[in-house]
This record gives sequence, structure tokens and C-alpha cells, in this order.
Amino acid sequence: MTQQRLYTHGWDDYELLDAGDGKKLERWGKILTIRPEVQAYFKPGKPHSEWRTLAHWEFMETDKHSGTWYPLRDAAPMTWEIGYQRLRFQLELTRFKHLGLFPEQRCNWDFIAEHLPAEGRFLNLFAYTGAASCIARQTGAETLHVDSIKQLLTWAHTNMERSKLADIKWVREDALKFVERELKRGRHYEGIIMDPPAWGLGKKGEKWKLDNKLEALLEGVQGLLTSRGFLILNTYSPTIGLAEITRLAHQYFKPQQCEVRELWMQTRTGKDLYYGNVLRVIKHQYT
Repeated sequence: MTQQRLYTHGWDDYELLDAGDGKKLERWGKILTIRPEVQAYFKPGKPHSEWRTLAHWEFMETDKHSGTWYPLRDAAPMTWEIGYQRLRFQLELTRFKHLGLFPEQRCNWDFIAEHLPAEGRFLNLFAYTGAASCIARQTGAETLHVDSIKQLLTWAHTNMERSKLADIKWVREDALKFVERELKRGRHYEGIIMDPPAWGLGKKGEKWKLDNKLEALLEGVQGLLTSRGFLILNTYSPTIGLAEITRLAHQYFKPQQCEVRELWMQTRTGKDLYYGNVLRVIKHQYT
């Protein structure tokens, strides 16, 4: 339903130009890409043939989880950077179709900047390349960045340096194990964000599914939040809908503290594209 939708937006260095027939056309600074998009099941505003006259790269899947980038222009760069406000993020073509940034998270970056106190502590779980970590550190808050993949920690450190920030604390660990240890240590945070994939690998390559971990994650972070803290959870699992997220959230937080929404972005051609679900918990609104 429309009232369940939270619309996020692009900015000067990112734009969702068009989507449809299983693909999306995006602008990252001056570079345009075409990527597969399972949610783009509708007709695009412009035909793909027209997209290809504009784009620099197109990603073609070779199996369910990986593929190859094909250049559509001569001398198209494989790495470059874009900005968001005063921050800088490195982009790179990966075999998993991603470029190192999830721009739909812009609405959550703004939420963090608005709600996180400079004297607070912030925890970024499944932290990827660290956009939310940089946003949090920019406020002055003590920031912990947790991811189980070494290469992503290195990438996130690069983003911190290019954004002229310092002193983000890096933790290579499974998110749930780290949460359990922080609970034992009695640590607390004013802000927590979790952006778990639908499935993934732990630090030692162990496989896990979000369906089996989400309740334990919510229970754990509930114990880490201060009485005036906030939580952001993003989910992309097709088997975890708004009703299930709401049910789990209400087990650990007061219903009036919780907001569960679908995340959407509109293309320049007027198409609406779905990007998963978002839970926000703001404890200080209701004590």
C-alpha cells in the first residue's frame, strides 16, 4: 500500500535514470551503468537499445550470483569515485554486479546524521564499504564498523581516508557473534544499523540465512541500545515481509517506537522501483 512506502532519492552524484524489463540504468557521477534488477518487471521508460547508447558499462549474469561487466564505450574506467555531501566513496566494478555503494540507503544516511548525537556511540553491522560508518563518524560519534570480509574492510578504510575522516574502529567478525560479545561486555550504543544480506558467509566461510538469524539479531541489538537510542534494519529477503518484520520488532520494542516501511525509489522516467524493507526503531520518542 502507498502509505507503507518510504521513498529515497538520488543526489548530484547519483541518479536512477530508468528501469524495466529486468534491468536498471544508473548514473554514478559521470559514469552510466546497466545492471540486472529483478524488481524491474515492468516496461522501461526507454528501450534498452537507447540505454546502451548512453551507458559506459553493462553487467551480464553468468550464474545466479555473479557475472561480467562489458564496456559500451572506449576507455570506460573500472574504478572511480563519487561524493555525497562532503564524503567521498570509491566505486569499483565487481563480479557480483555491485559497485561498492547502495545509493538507496541515502534516506538512512540522512536519518543517522539527524538523530546521532556527537557524543554518542554508533555500531554498523554487515557494514560493507562503510558509507553509514562515514556518515556516523562525520557527526563526531565513536563509530564501530563490523564486517566479516577482509577486502570490504580495506575498501571501507579507503572511503574513510578519502572522506578525510579518522578513527573508525574496524572489526572483522561475524555480526551476531560480535553482538553477543558486546552484550557480555555491557556495551551500549546510541545508534545501530544492520544491513544483512538474505544469505551470506561468516568469517570462516560458514553459510547462514537471514531467516534463521534475524530474531537473534534483533534480540541482541535490543540489549545494546541505550534508552534514547535508534535502530535501522534493512532486509532484502523475499521470505521476510513487512508483517514478519513487524511481528519480530514488537517482541523486543514497544510498537509505538517502531516504523516498518517498504523502501522505494523513482526513476527519472517516473517508474517506481522496490528496494526491500526498512525497520526503524526510535526509543527516545516513547519511554
